[in-house]
Amino acid sequence: MLESIYVGMTGLLGYSRGLRVIANNTANLNTPGFKSSSLQFADLFYTGGNLGGGSANQNYSQVGFGLNTLGTTMSFKQGELRGTGNDLDLAVDGQGLFVLENADGKVSYTRAGQFKFDTNGVLVSRAGGEKVMGLDESGGFSEISLAGQTTDGGRPSSTFKLIGNLSATATGTPPGTPPVQQPPASPADKMTIPVIDAIGARHVLIPRFTTLSTSATAGANIKVELLDGSTVVGSGQLVYGEAGKPKPETAVVSIAYTPPGMDPMALKLDLSETRFLAGNYGIEVQEQDGLGPGSLSGTAFDGAGILKLTYTNGRTVNGKQLALARFDSPDAVGALGSNQFEILNRDAWHFGAGGEGAFGAVVSGRVEISNVDLSQEFSDLVIMQRGYQASSQVISTANDMLQELFSMKSK
Repeated sequence: MLESIYVGMTGLLGYSRGLRVIANNTANLNTPGFKSSSLQFADLFYTGGNLGGGSANQNYSQVGFGLNTLGTTMSFKQGELRGTGNDLDLAVDGQGLFVLENADGKVSYTRAGQFKFDTNGVLVSRAGGEKVMGLDESGGFSEISLAGQTTDGGRPSSTFKLIGNLSATATGTPPGTPPVQQPPASPADKMTIPVIDAIGARHVLIPRFTTLSTSATAGANIKVELLDGSTVVGSGQLVYGEAGKPKPETAVVSIAYTPPGMDPMALKLDLSETRFLAGNYGIEVQEQDGLGPGSLSGTAFDGAGILKLTYTNGRTVNGKQLALARFDSPDAVGALGSNQFEILNRDAWHFGAGGEGAFGAVVSGRVEISNVDLSQEFSDLVIMQRGYQASSQVISTANDMLQELFSMKSK
């Protein structure tokens, strides 16, 4: 009877542990990056004694001694990626884990990509403040920081693409002089050329086109000038040919412009989309590559985990790339709590970046939630309850039989 009570107790202990695992899973139903666990059961051990009067070498003489639990195994099945609207909430669509480092230099790993830039401009976990690791030029780990990147000095102008029409019917003033075409004294901005210099200062230049000659065979020979107010600061030459189109070899006019107190700048005016036709003058800038100074206005990560810094001047600059880790077997991973994991077998771990093979792509503005299957947990809960009740009934029955035995002895 005592052995039966012992067996029943192993059942109570095993099923209570199973209930604890299920309770932990269901409690973390909405925990970002949580991975569910399941308890592994096994029979305990067997006696080889001759309890049934047969041979000890035959398996029908073996009697079991109850239930054993071998530990838990984690399921790393991917959870749902849920949108948050925060560009610094990140998820991995694949096997990769983010790499964290705490203040003591200990490295851990997580699927819960809820990050922020702290007061020092360093990317950290919102939960515990651990630094989020990126990849340096040598492939090692380094922090991701905004130091020195909160402002953008802009980009000097170099190329302008102009569109519109030069009038083939314009006449000179006074009569007999070469026709000069330029915006009026107070031109609209689109009919001027905004030049950004090396320190981000803006200069507004006015284009002026003078028809030097026209010919049915040679086309129209045009002098191109840029004026700062009434001062000519640079000039070039353009030739229009058939159907009023610029000849390709002259369609890009190079002009050297020297801002006051600065070094010369090489400017290219792309006039390939302009025309020399009858009608009114109208030339405007369609595209230009100069940018003034700007301040940081947005941060996000692309699918490869590269930080994208957006500035108020419209410029986007690449920052560091997130480091990712993955493993070959769940047996190489240990849970630390706080949505973090540790390495149990370094030989089974690999390091890289988003978009590389099995690491997966980084998804910005989403968080991976728990992979707990609630319907499965409820099903397992019923099984644990029935097993616990059955083990309890075994103990009660064995106790009743012992009481009966003691009662028989007292008689």
